[in-house]
Amino acid sequence: MQHSRPPVEYLSGSVERVTFHSEESGFCVLKVKVKGQRDLITVVGSSAAVSPGEYVDCTGVWNTDREYGLQFKADQLRIVMPSTLEGIEKYLGSGLIKGIGPYFAKRLVQAFGTQVFDIIETEPERLTELPGIGSFRRDKVVKAWQDQKVIREIIVFLQSHGIGTARAVRIYKTYGQRSIEKVRENPYRLALDIRGIGFKTADALAERLGIARDSMMRAQAGVRHLLQEMSGNGHCAMQTEKLITDTAELLTIPVETIEKAVAAEQKEGRLILEEIEGKPSIFLAGFYRAEVGVTEHIKRLLQSESWRPDIDLEKAIPWVEDKTKLQLSLTQQQALRLALQNKVAIITGGPGVGKTTLVNSILKIIRAKTRHIVLCAPTGRAAKRLSDSTGLEAKTLHRLLEFDPQNYGFKRNESCPLEADLVVVDEMSMVDLMMMQNLLKAIPDSASLLMIGDVDQLPSVGPGAVLSNLIESNQIPTVRLTEIFRQAKTSKIVVNAHRINEGKLPKYKEAATALSDFYFIPAETPELIHEKLMQVVTERIPVRFKLDPVRQIQVLVPMNRGGLGVRALNIDLQKQLNPNGKNPVSRFGCRYAMGDKVIQTVNNYQKEVFNGDIGFITNIDEEQSVLEILFEGRLVEYEFDELDELSLAYATTIHKAQGSEYPAVVIPISTQHYTLLERNLLYTGVTRGKSLVVIIGQLRALGMAVRTIRSTKRITNLTARLASAGSLLGCD
Repeated sequence: MQHSRPPVEYLSGSVERVTFHSEESGFCVLKVKVKGQRDLITVVGSSAAVSPGEYVDCTGVWNTDREYGLQFKADQLRIVMPSTLEGIEKYLGSGLIKGIGPYFAKRLVQAFGTQVFDIIETEPERLTELPGIGSFRRDKVVKAWQDQKVIREIIVFLQSHGIGTARAVRIYKTYGQRSIEKVRENPYRLALDIRGIGFKTADALAERLGIARDSMMRAQAGVRHLLQEMSGNGHCAMQTEKLITDTAELLTIPVETIEKAVAAEQKEGRLILEEIEGKPSIFLAGFYRAEVGVTEHIKRLLQSESWRPDIDLEKAIPWVEDKTKLQLSLTQQQALRLALQNKVAIITGGPGVGKTTLVNSILKIIRAKTRHIVLCAPTGRAAKRLSDSTGLEAKTLHRLLEFDPQNYGFKRNESCPLEADLVVVDEMSMVDLMMMQNLLKAIPDSASLLMIGDVDQLPSVGPGAVLSNLIESNQIPTVRLTEIFRQAKTSKIVVNAHRINEGKLPKYKEAATALSDFYFIPAETPELIHEKLMQVVTERIPVRFKLDPVRQIQVLVPMNRGGLGVRALNIDLQKQLNPNGKNPVSRFGCRYAMGDKVIQTVNNYQKEVFNGDIGFITNIDEEQSVLEILFEGRLVEYEFDELDELSLAYATTIHKAQGSEYPAVVIPISTQHYTLLERNLLYTGVTRGKSLVVIIGQLRALGMAVRTIRSTKRITNLTARLASAGSLLGCD
């Protein structure tokens, strides 16, 4: 027997509350006030954007949901601007228009009534009749109103072509009034220009706009997409044959078309063909130029005349030992000589091997000659650690090179070099190819360069494997420190980090029996790991070690997804550690409140906040639609529509923690992380802990991580490039 579908009905009313709205899919659950109905009606449907106070016209059917009760399921849902005073006030106070919050919304409606939209649109100067609204706030409101109108058009356009709405604001910020025109012209540009829009989304849009599946535009975009994907995994190039076959498979178009697309991209200068280890390979032009640039600048530094301080090493070593009251080991003495006698040098080694002592000794000797020393590191936290350990100012690379947001480049370069006799870079394993090129450009001919880092840690997040490439080329004088110093041997963190690096399991049995700085807590199921992790972070460590669970404990996870992934753990930890955070705001699928710990997930050069920087939300202003975050003593303001640059940071990936150090680190480890379980990942995670490391999980997973060294080496040609320049470098 067939059940007849309920009759289609019409419903309209004002949106009182937006219970849920997905900016990606448009799916929404609304509480709507319908004329003649005492209770609010739950409307379920889809809308590009919706705010309290707006009116909805819906057609659909009534449906009784087992869990949520009676609902109106809207097949079509049209948003209408509010016309009642109450609706207008709610709409303006919803945070949609920057500069108007609930307080000013009430005053505007009291002053101008139902005419308020027309006043903002055609007579904005009248807004200043109200106390508290000056010309600055008026201009802000007018601009936000105009932007909102255009953004809505873009949202509707994108949604009509099956695209989610989360990036509409960013599209508008990038392309302005010509957004729709630019998207129609070449939808594939979205994947390159707009963060958060990938190739698949752009490809689906292109198809809806009528672009042929086998068009050259699509083939070229596909080739670039695959190379960008490879660069996201750290590679600078891709073997030509694999690039062609993989792109053909991805796009399901003939290999011949892809070959033509590659040739066209080469002709336009966007791709460069070069052999890597005897195999034809393709570079995105920027990475090729960066590798060539790094090689040329290293060559330039090594061939240039240096300031040569008159240092008698036989006297300098006992002198510095007397000054620091520390005796240098034979390897440290060798490294000190290397750094003082060579224009470019590398010092590498794990924790507890005396890198800090060595660097301080080198700096003390050079400073006695009153030379200009510049200290830098890739991240704010790494720069602060370097500054704390040396007593000298250390800057992030971005700040040192003076990023210029207008030109989207650095002010310090060949034509405006750094004022330095010696440049010291710490945490070199984190420095990617593009940053290395920019740094080298800014180092003057006469200066020396000293690079310090742990080559066994994870390579940089960005493309390249600069530190290991420089060492493997055998062209840069390098010292590897291996001896663990006596005082460091008492630390189980240091001892176990070296054991992991040697492919041995950490000594966890001994650690579990007494108070220690390293613990392994066995747990066999993901559920049990989760339960123990929550207990350790929220109760056991704070009580036993007197550490603040938000500011001093960091959960580090191999991956983002899954029940033991970053996203799930952050939601659970936020509920436990900041349950009553004030002024909560939800954007891009995440809820933020005052007191939350957050992490920047992309580089923002204008704000001088970079991927991996951790801060704390200190203020949320609903009137202005902004929140303030404290990053390492510096307050930075974010508009609500910029919050997709952030994530909660009670838990972060180990990759994001590179260059940082935390009083306590907790690492869950499970076989469900198997795709990412490898030695250098675990080693990097363990070495982030300063006073305490706790690993919770399966012994089998721990063993997998210790044993596994991924064979997928990053595809770069920098090692060979430097080696082939060896005779020119004078190092062959």
